[in-house]
Amino acid sequence: MLAGCASQEPEVRTVRVDVPVQVPCRVPVSAWATDSLKKTDSLELKVRALLAERRQRIGYEKQLEAAINGCR
Repeated sequence: MLAGCASQEPEVRTVRVDVPVQVPCRVPVSAWATDSLKKTDSLELKVRALLAERRQRIGYEKQLEAAINGCR
């Protein structure tokens, strides 16, 4: 009985196996608009910088969400 199995050639087949691979999630950190403010700057300049930073933060959050969705 064992001799019958030894006479046949082995079947060769390709099997695809999907394995998740860890990929580091990296989002570049940018300079914020208020980083360069000084205490002596005018109130108008400070308010403009804060409004610009708010827009930057919203964009940065969208980048983070896209990076997280890309890593899944």
